Amino acid sequence: MAFATLSKVLLSDNLDPCCKQLLQAGGIQVLDKPNLSREQLLAEIQDCDGLIVRSATKVTADVIQAAKKLQVIGRAGTGVDNVDVEAATRKGILVMNTPTGNSLSAAELTCGMILSLARQIPQAAASMKEGKWDRKKFMGMELHGKTLGILGLGRIGREVALRMQAFGMKTIGYDPIITPEDSAAFGVQQLPLEQIWPLCDFITVHTPLLPSTTGLLNDSTFAKCRQGVQVVNCARGGIVDEGALLRALQSGQCGGAGLDVFTEEPPRDRTLVNHPNVISCPHLGASTREAQSRCGKEIALQFVDLAQGKALAGVVNSQALGSALEPQTKPWIALAKALGVLLQTLASPVKGSVQVSTLGAPLEKAGSYLSPAVATGLLEGAAQKDVNLVNGLLLAQEAGLKVTATHSNVVPELYSSDSLLQITLQGTPSRLVGSVQGSTPILQELNGANFKQPVPLTGHLLLYRAKAANTSTLPTVIGLLGKAQVQLQSYHSSCAVAGEQWSILGISSAVGTLGDVKQHVTEVFQLTL
Repeated sequence: MAFATLSKVLLSDNLDPCCKQLLQAGGIQVLDKPNLSREQLLAEIQDCDGLIVRSATKVTADVIQAAKKLQVIGRAGTGVDNVDVEAATRKGILVMNTPTGNSLSAAELTCGMILSLARQIPQAAASMKEGKWDRKKFMGMELHGKTLGILGLGRIGREVALRMQAFGMKTIGYDPIITPEDSAAFGVQQLPLEQIWPLCDFITVHTPLLPSTTGLLNDSTFAKCRQGVQVVNCARGGIVDEGALLRALQSGQCGGAGLDVFTEEPPRDRTLVNHPNVISCPHLGASTREAQSRCGKEIALQFVDLAQGKALAGVVNSQALGSALEPQTKPWIALAKALGVLLQTLASPVKGSVQVSTLGAPLEKAGSYLSPAVATGLLEGAAQKDVNLVNGLLLAQEAGLKVTATHSNVVPELYSSDSLLQITLQGTPSRLVGSVQGSTPILQELNGANFKQPVPLTGHLLLYRAKAANTSTLPTVIGLLGKAQVQLQSYHSSCAVAGEQWSILGISSAVGTLGDVKQHVTEVFQLTL
C-alpha cells in the first residue's frame, strides 16, 4: 500500500471539527459531507483515498467496490459492524477504529444504567413530573453485595468493573480472549458462562456483535438466571435477543433492563421501549463531548500517521501492515516479500503448502506479519493484481496456497546471523533462507546451496544453475549481457550441490530474452525486487 498517496479523505458522518482540522494540518484534502444519500456516497467515494465514518454510514460491499482509489476506512469509534470488513480486506483496504476513544463514556453510561435499574430513577422522575408522590411504588435495592456478571472484559468491561466495585459489587465475568490472570488483576473472577448465569443479580454485555455473540442472552440462558435478574446492553443490538428479553420481563424472570442499543435503530416495534421495567436511550454510549472529540482526534491522527508512514494504531484487519511501519520490522517484511517473489519465480506455479519458519529469539512473534508478506510476494510474482499485506493471506488461500508459520529459537551454526527467515514449498526441494544485514534483505541459501557471501535481494537479478566445474559459464553469460547492453553490477555464487552451483548476478536492467543464456546453463531465471 502506498502510504504517501493518502491525499483525499471523505467524512461522511458528523464528526468533531478537530478531525477535519487535524487532517488538513497533515496535508490531506478533506471532503466534509455528512448525511449523504446512498447514491451520493457511491459517487463521492470513487476518487477518495480514505473514508471516515461514525455509525450512521453503512460501508457495504457495493460502496467498497465503487471506490476505485480507497486505501483505508476509519471508524471514529470502537465497533465496526457498519463496515463490511471482509469486503474491504478482499480488496486490500485497511480498516481502522479508535478502540479507546469512547470507552469511558460507554462505561459510565453502563454504570448509570445499573444505578438507574437498582433505584428506578427514570421511572420515579417521570412520576414526579406527573405530579405524583409515590414512594412505595419505587422501592429499590442496594448494589452493595450484589453480583455483577460482565460478558466481555475488554476496555469497557474493565472500566465498568472498576467503577461498580466501588459500590461494593462482586464482579465476575467471561471473555474468550482475556486470560483469567489478566482479569483477576482488575478484580474480575472469570467463570464459564454456564456457571455465571445463576450467580448474577445484574448482567452487562460488552462484546462485539459476532455470529458467536448474537443472541448471547436468549430464552435458554434467561431460564438459567436468577429470578429478577437485571440486564444492561450498551454494546450492540442483537447481543441480547429482544424477543427473549421481552418474554423474560413479562414472566418476571428478568426484573428490568437498561438498553442503549437495539437490533433496529430507531426501533419501530416499541414494545420493549414501552415496558415499565425497561430504561432505554437512543444509542448514547459515545454521545459525550469528550468521546466525540477524542474519537475525531484519534482517527485523524491515525490517518496522518498512515499517510506519513509512521506507526499505525487501531488496525482492525491487518497486523502485518501495522508492523510494516515499524523501523525494525520493515527490512524483514521486505525480505519476506522478496523470498515469496523468488520462490514463485523458481517454482512457478507454486501450489500447495508453503511453510514460513522464523528462526531465532528476536523473531519469536514475527510469523504473524511475515506470513502475509510472503503471501504477497508469492502472488505478486504470479502477476496477481491488487495484493498487499491486508489481503495477501486471503488471496493466497483462494489461489490454492496454504501459508503456515512456525518458529524455533534455535539458529543452525552454519549461519552467522541470530535471526533467519526460511520458506519451504512442502513436498518439493524448494527452500529459501534469508536474513537482514542493516536494512538490506539478503539471501543465504537456495534449495540447499549456501552462499558464502550473502546475496542482497534488491534491484534486477539474474539467477542460473550450472555445472560447478564449467569455468566458462560466467564469462559466456557476461558476454551475452554485454551484447544486450546490460551491465553486471554484482556476482555471487553458492557452494556446489550434486556437482552444480547457483550464480546470482546483480544487473543494471532486465534482459529482454534469456534464450542465449539457456544454452549454457541447467536453468535460468530473472526477477526484479
